[in-house]
Amino acid sequence: MNLTGGIVLYASIWFLVLFVLLPIGQKSQADVGIIVPGTHAGAPHEPQLLKKALWSTVITTVLWGIIAYIIFGEIITRADLTRMFG
Repeated sequence: MNLTGGIVLYASIWFLVLFVLLPIGQKSQADVGIIVPGTHAGAPHEPQLLKKALWSTVITTVLWGIIAYIIFGEIITRADLTRMFG
């Protein structure tokens, strides 16, 4: 894995984790009873994006570290993947 591959892997995992975290603990405007005019009642009330982005960064850093260890430690190699799926 080179620098570009590491950055792309990190960004991909980060967005995947963020999209998994977005609906967790979310309440809609209809649930809270405060509907902002011009928005859908199912729109999120206080989405807490900064908090979820920080959690996404923490989780992604751990996952990326594990994956990088597996790649750099040659625990699983391309040859292994070729034998299993090729």
